[in-house]
Amino acid sequence: MGITKFCVHPTTWYNNKPRVGGTKKIKIASIHLLKPDLIIANKEENVKEQVEELAKNYDVFVTDVNNLTDAINMINDVGALVGKTKEAGQLANKIDEEFKKLQVSIPAEGKIKAAYLIWKDPFMAVGSHTFINDMMQYCGLENIFTSRDRYPKITLEELQINCELILLSSEPYPFKEKHSKEMFSEIPGIKIMLVDGEMFSWYGSRLLKSANYFRELQLKLAR
Repeated sequence: MGITKFCVHPTTWYNNKPRVGGTKKIKIASIHLLKPDLIIANKEENVKEQVEELAKNYDVFVTDVNNLTDAINMINDVGALVGKTKEAGQLANKIDEEFKKLQVSIPAEGKIKAAYLIWKDPFMAVGSHTFINDMMQYCGLENIFTSRDRYPKITLEELQINCELILLSSEPYPFKEKHSKEMFSEIPGIKIMLVDGEMFSWYGSRLLKSANYFRELQLKLAR
């Protein structure tokens, strides 16, 4: 019935479905006009007060996904809620199979020490208890900020300590090649790569594409 402005896939939906605002600024009046049977929200992305307001009038399912297991469970849960148990199960099983194949190629030791940046001014990285942190492990990477929770603010000086690789995400901050060059000029000697944020942080059906993306990333890092 409706999507947020960040729901860019599939294109046909993005071009034709009513948009009810952004994840942090939901237009509740627009949702009332749509009269949905079900609202799917997310603990991290949506504002608690807005979700609670909507729950007064509608059935609301709040997802909380911090790792691959959570993502697979979420897909099955949503499938059950919308009468698509079989289809959801097939999707979840396919994702699970692809990641199991991927895991076989990951070295048990000698993982690349890496940092995944999501923001600039101030710089913010991915820490523990995040879905991206779990995805990094499937790339054969060891997150240097796992001792810090969620999305810590960091300095360039911290990246010069025990870091071999910096990943600059395409979202939420749209890191570009110019940012990579600027950073390399300040902290030379550390490999810097631009990566597709959707592959690391979209924990729904996009995961079907993530396993191959991570496989290709592993090959690039091995060169």
